[in-house]
Amino acid sequence: MKRNVLITGTSTGVGLEASILFAKNGFKVYATMRNLKKADALKDAIEKEQLDIEILPLDVTDLSSIKKAVDTIIANDGKIDVLFNNAGAGFAKTTEQTSEEEIRWVTDVNYHGVVFCTKEVLPHMRKQNGGQIITITSVGGLVGQPFNEFYCGAKFAVEGYMEALATYVSKPFNIKITNVEPGGISTEFMASTVQKTSSNGQFAMGEYQGIFEKYMAGSQERAKSSEIPIYQTGKEVSEVVLQVAQNENPPLRIRSSEWAERFCQLKTQADPDGTKLRDMIASSFL
Repeated sequence: MKRNVLITGTSTGVGLEASILFAKNGFKVYATMRNLKKADALKDAIEKEQLDIEILPLDVTDLSSIKKAVDTIIANDGKIDVLFNNAGAGFAKTTEQTSEEEIRWVTDVNYHGVVFCTKEVLPHMRKQNGGQIITITSVGGLVGQPFNEFYCGAKFAVEGYMEALATYVSKPFNIKITNVEPGGISTEFMASTVQKTSSNGQFAMGEYQGIFEKYMAGSQERAKSSEIPIYQTGKEVSEVVLQVAQNENPPLRIRSSEWAERFCQLKTQADPDGTKLRDMIASSFL
């Protein structure tokens, strides 16, 4: 029987590319998204290339939606081999200028969604004595960045959650966990971030505006002058995710580009993929 994979957030970007790539490499793909009206691009690819992909509704902020999607896969296949937590949302705004509703939203999408999807598949992976959980985090889950504090906070939380979870499910139940940490991704994710989090076209106003403009100018200059590409395509990131899924002994964390690796180097040079730390903690009580 084919290995199957549940992928969240597949209407665009990394999720869309990963769905196609996994299907082309022998996986049965369950591609999920919150709004099925956005499935046209994926449907076109399925029809054109005769891909083994089933599209299901799944809203990572809705527990009943998550359960229904997982129950459907179990009813169809009796197992879930890989969970790819891809759904997420960018957010860039100052703490003072962010509403309570926005804070809860960015945390729900980027952190709670990962936790609840993982929680729903874990009993099935434990019973089948094996599985793999791959999660898109970010270099922002290791290194805090200006005007991204709520996004980074959620991604830091995902990193901590997965690192802790791996200490007691990896060896006893053969559940492999990996965080994939991209830098910038040139997809609709960036456009969506601008649309959802700017106020009157601005991410920072008042006394923060000058700081933000200086930061953005510096970022743009660094992007132009960088000797290695800062931004990746969704396809390039999805190729890293596939490599992780095909790895019999995947790392706890992996950067998806040379730029991302260099960016995080100060925090990662002692233990590049986090495996030593994971195993050291696990071996202390298992």
